[in-house]
Amino acid sequence: MRRPPALSFLLVTVFLDMLGLGLVVPVVPALLADVAGDAAAAARWSGLLGSVYGLLQFVVSPLLGRLADRYGRRPVLLGSVGCLGVDWLAHAACPAPWTLLLFHALAGACAGTYTVVNAYLADVTAPGARARAYGLVGAASGLGFVAGPTVGGLLGAVDVRLPFLAAAALSFANVGYGWFVLPESRPGDRRTPLTLRTANPFGAVAATLRRPVLGRLASARLCADVARMTHQSTWTFFLTHQFAWGTARVGAVLAAGALAGAVFQAGAVGPAVRRLGEKRTAVLGGLLGVGWLAGTAFVTAPWPLHLLQAVGVLAAAGGAAAQSWLSRIVPADERGTVQGALTGVGAVAETVVPVLAGTAFAWSLAHASPGLVFVGAAVFAAGSTLLLATTPDPPRP
Repeated sequence: MRRPPALSFLLVTVFLDMLGLGLVVPVVPALLADVAGDAAAAARWSGLLGSVYGLLQFVVSPLLGRLADRYGRRPVLLGSVGCLGVDWLAHAACPAPWTLLLFHALAGACAGTYTVVNAYLADVTAPGARARAYGLVGAASGLGFVAGPTVGGLLGAVDVRLPFLAAAALSFANVGYGWFVLPESRPGDRRTPLTLRTANPFGAVAATLRRPVLGRLASARLCADVARMTHQSTWTFFLTHQFAWGTARVGAVLAAGALAGAVFQAGAVGPAVRRLGEKRTAVLGGLLGVGWLAGTAFVTAPWPLHLLQAVGVLAAAGGAAAQSWLSRIVPADERGTVQGALTGVGAVAETVVPVLAGTAFAWSLAHASPGLVFVGAAVFAAGSTLLLATTPDPPRP
């Protein structure tokens, strides 16, 4: 009935969101060098753009989540996707880096896609089916990551601005598709208060963390985000240094890992949660994540690296299970607000962690210990797992 087109649209949205990001990854340095004047200026502007995006996402995400509770999921989701399209279009047409900064800040302020998708899925899926649904979202994201850089590199060889036009076209097409096929999952409740306190990111995060079970799950997610971002920020540098691999082999390893993760999340997360339950699956995924990161720190040959990648793929089930668990304990009229606060927390990690992880990795290279940064990531993953294991699991409604 209403659920199949809604779920299909959400999966397409996540796929296109990641595909659009992947399209532009190979050509961002070239575009910024063209706009800013030289490679050094391009690197500085790239860091500034990323930081501004993350900062605005942190500031505005709780407000977007609250708006989704008050006015409904559909308008906020379509508005977020449309703003992303405007940002990509600005990248294709901009004459100066300041223009890019302005539009990228706007995109960060409107970056509510995952906030609303997570709340929407909780609205339209039964508790027993949510882990599978969140696994499908992870699979769609992974497939977009696999396809995006390949297509973006081919388009960028024709014209450096062409991938941005393609990403914008995909975003606008998705808005049009959603306008006609996406039903509202939960009509907004105008009685939901919209105040400075509820929209304030610090207040929203603090209110989430103060709630006993929800606060522990949110803290576990923050620790997991730190571990994930540490790995993502340094992974390609580690492979290049440790094994002297070229870009083609590094790209193949990244694509293979993303594809395997997508297939696993699409097919195995739901059965795992049905058999073990959300909490056990989340904890098991966390333990596998600790082993994967800690083992990577000491790997010196390619074949154990590939085995560890397989362990990392299995660990992905923990994230979908934890998200399903979290959605079950949040009332329907607060799902947008809570997901907005969690998105804000994730935005802080995505803004701060890459800088700190990059600095730590550079220090570890100077001391001939390139894997040390993954030990730090494993410590945060262990903290996340401990929080999950010691959090009481309320009975299913």
